[in-house]
Amino acid sequence: MTESDDSSVKKVAIIGANEFQNPLILAANARGYETHVFAWQDGSIGERTASHFYPISIVDIDLIIAKCREIGIDAVCSIGSDLAAIAVNAVADALHLPSNPPVTARIATNKVDMRQAFLDAGLSVPRFIRATSGLTDAELERILDTVELPAIVKPTDRSGSRGICKITTRDTALLRDAIEQACRQSFEHAAIVESFLTGKEYSCECITDQGRHTMLAVTRKYTTGAPHFIETAHIEPSGLSEKTLQDVQETVFKGLDALHVTCGASHSEFRIEPHTGRIQLIEIGARMGGDCIGSDLVPLSTGIDFVGQVLDTAMGIAPSFKRVPHPACAAIRFVFSQADYDHFTETMHTSPESVYRTSDIAVSGENEVTDSSTRCGFYILTGEDRAALLQMLHVEDKE
Repeated sequence: MTESDDSSVKKVAIIGANEFQNPLILAANARGYETHVFAWQDGSIGERTASHFYPISIVDIDLIIAKCREIGIDAVCSIGSDLAAIAVNAVADALHLPSNPPVTARIATNKVDMRQAFLDAGLSVPRFIRATSGLTDAELERILDTVELPAIVKPTDRSGSRGICKITTRDTALLRDAIEQACRQSFEHAAIVESFLTGKEYSCECITDQGRHTMLAVTRKYTTGAPHFIETAHIEPSGLSEKTLQDVQETVFKGLDALHVTCGASHSEFRIEPHTGRIQLIEIGARMGGDCIGSDLVPLSTGIDFVGQVLDTAMGIAPSFKRVPHPACAAIRFVFSQADYDHFTETMHTSPESVYRTSDIAVSGENEVTDSSTRCGFYILTGEDRAALLQMLHVEDKE
């Protein structure tokens, strides 16, 4: 297919083609935009739904820039991917299109740089240290002296629960293994070791236009708990009080400013300290939350077109906050096992009206879920009663 000769048709470059990017492609198509999608060719749905697909990996930034110049792209965007956000910022900067400054992509995709930015901004952060593979016992002992136990070890530059491990004992062999595992998952072959934050986990979704932040929703997150903390479910609204939501907004906005976020969606993960109620930032992604949080849960629970706002800000248009009729609550449940699938089929039988959307779900007895990418599928629920929706999710609060 050739590009349109109609200069009035807006052309949007979308970085990534998988199922989590597809809502953005469909939304741009629905607006009459010409969608130009860049991704490694692997049969993803975006290869078929895009106006034009280019089998160029999202890490081949120079190739994407050259092609976008040739096409005459009007906007560049992506949702739910840190790696794609790096390409978005670089391409937009090269083409002088609306986006966050290049420094944001660097800080927001490196957990060590992010922690330092938060610290410099006066935000509370756990003790942390950068680590690489091949450390001596003495060096590992120094890390244990620096970071209070329990500690969490993660790759410095990955998401999706990859390479995460919790350390609870002063054992250099266990720490070495955790660091080595995180470094193998890291693009820069490095890990962050930091004191483990306690409390229930949440995320905050925001849209930013010309440096002005607006909080759209707060999500309660559920995970498998230690050692890998893989997300099992999310629900909106969060159930937090109005006073706590005000504290969340204040803390998150300070974090966004520390990362120089000026344009587009953001996804801020945090915990609430059990005894003090203090908001403790885990990390901020300068992009929409993945796991269908931004693309589905936010619009379903608020009536706001969050994906449309991403397109607006990428086009240099003030985002619309118009609300449409919506259910009171929305949730997503990820399938890990046959038992999870059985709960899903039970819900389909007893409460089919609550099932908004499902992915392809393939459960295998041999499947081992080691990170978010190896989960077996998901289903999205909506309803008016938050307690009833939580019951249908069949989740344990392991925090």
